[in-house]
Parts: sequence; structure tokens; C-alpha cells
Amino acid sequence: MKEVDSANKLNLLSSRAGFNLALRHFKRVLAFSSEVDDGENLADLLNEALDESEIQENQIRPIINSLLIQKFNYKYKSHNLVESVIFSEKIINTVNQWTAIELVVLYYNPSSEISVINPKNRSNIDTEQRLVKDELIVCYSGAAEEGVSDTTLRSAADDFLKLIYGEDVAVRDDYKSCRGSFSKKTAAPEKVVLNKPVDPQPSGKRRVTTKYGVQVTNEVFHNGNVEAWKKIIDSYTTAYPGTEILVWYEDEKINDINALFKWGKVKHGCPIMFSVAGDEIKDVSKLKKYLFEGASSRFEAFLKGAVGSVLDLF
Repeated sequence: MKEVDSANKLNLLSSRAGFNLALRHFKRVLAFSSEVDDGENLADLLNEALDESEIQENQIRPIINSLLIQKFNYKYKSHNLVESVIFSEKIINTVNQWTAIELVVLYYNPSSEISVINPKNRSNIDTEQRLVKDELIVCYSGAAEEGVSDTTLRSAADDFLKLIYGEDVAVRDDYKSCRGSFSKKTAAPEKVVLNKPVDPQPSGKRRVTTKYGVQVTNEVFHNGNVEAWKKIIDSYTTAYPGTEILVWYEDEKINDINALFKWGKVKHGCPIMFSVAGDEIKDVSKLKKYLFEGASSRFEAFLKGAVGSVLDLF
């Protein structure tokens, strides 16, 4: 009987369609693994892939299990809500101080759909969202840097559930990054849109994607990184007329990257957020990968060509 069961488990691979389905899944898992290694939050990656129909909802739990549990050794806490709660701004502000901890939250809503949440990312959280009594919530807690103990990770998962119920939770020293905090900008830039659309199309079902985080991995986001981002953004809006790229830093929408970053205020580890607006949005995943490279020490790859020329990236 065991031999029959074992054979049945491989039935999916017996057809070309099944084999290709499994192969695409494995490739996505490997890609996610590399991006999590680079400091990305898996919840952000999954939401982006769902937006672009690169994965289906039924892949979420297998991906989380294989990566967060088996590969990255996240600890988790499952809990059925004893009362309905609101995902408050207080929760977001508190967990953003847990710089040594990475969090991914699954919420199984009443319609039996799974919401994947990065509780540090305001852009994928509706602060008016009601988490319903008796529904399941699972908090996964992982290390954002080396040296974070399993005990600390378990405590962080427990403390997150306390925050859900409105309890005050002190920010423990072992929740904070040993790298220390990064300097913050002192002046907010003018709130206008970056890069006006090229030949905008008549607005039909115009939409704006969620905000995606791009972590700076260069020592400082300097002038070379700025020019690389300009080239990447110009390439995208040229390839897809009618789109525009919206960029935020510390919740402020910006348009003049030079003005914001010329003093080197954005340092290694700081996230820059972006969204894409348009009627027909494509290649957001590719755009994010290029922007990540542009924010790294590998920015020079995007500085090719004459001044004013547009790179053929998309």
C-alpha cells in the first residue's frame, strides 16, 4: 500500500503539463530564496508575484513552508483570534523598530482566501482592515541578521500577537539591529509625481500597484545610483507609454531623486518604495529587479549609452 501511495505522489510529474507546472514552481521558489537572501521580505515578493499572476494562491503555503520554515529557520505562532481586531498604525510603528526581526503574517479571512502581510510595510496593509474573530492568523518570525537566537524569534512572534490585541510591547534590545539605526532625512521633498507619462492613454481601468520595497545595498545611494534609477525608469515608461513610476522614501512621495539623495542620506539597508500606475501594467517584477541592481554597487551596468539615450531593458 505504501508503494502505491508513493507512486501516486509522483503522478503530477507523469505528464508534460504537470512536469512543467512543477518546474515553474521550483524556479519561482529558487528566485524567491535568492531575493530573501538579499534582504527582501517574502510577503512583499509573494504579493508582487500574485499581482502579476506569476503564482497562484495555492502555492503560497508550500512556498512559505519550504523557504521560511525549512530553509531560513523562521519560528511561527498560530492563533485563532478570540475577538475581531483592527490592524492599527500602532502595530506598524512598533514592528518597524524591530530591525533585527523579519516578519511575515498569514491571515485566513472568512472567504477562505489567504492574505500575506509584511507588517512593516504600510503599503500592503489596510489600517482599517478588520481581522475577524475565530479566523486563523500565523506569525512567522525570522532573523534579519546573524546572531538572533531562536528564543528571540519565538518571543517576537508571541509579542506580535500581543500587539494585535492592543497590548503595549516594549522594544527589546535583542529585537534591534546590531548595526544601529540609519540617519533620517530632515526635510520632506515636494509631493509630486516622478516622471510624467509618455503619451498617456485615455484612462480606462487605470490602477496603481501596491508599493514595493527596494533595499539599498550600496554603502550610500549616491549620484551613480541616482543616474541608474533614472535610466531604468525612463526605459520602463518608454517601453510602456501611459505608465508612471511613483517613488516614496519614508512615506513621502518624491519626484527629484537628486534633491533627496545628493547628500547621501539614504544608506545601506534603507528601503525605497515604488509603485507603478497605468491602464496596463507589465513587468513590475523585472522593474523591481533592475531598481534593486541600480541601488547596489552594480549600478554602473545601467550607465551605458549617450546622455539622454534610453536603455532597451523592457
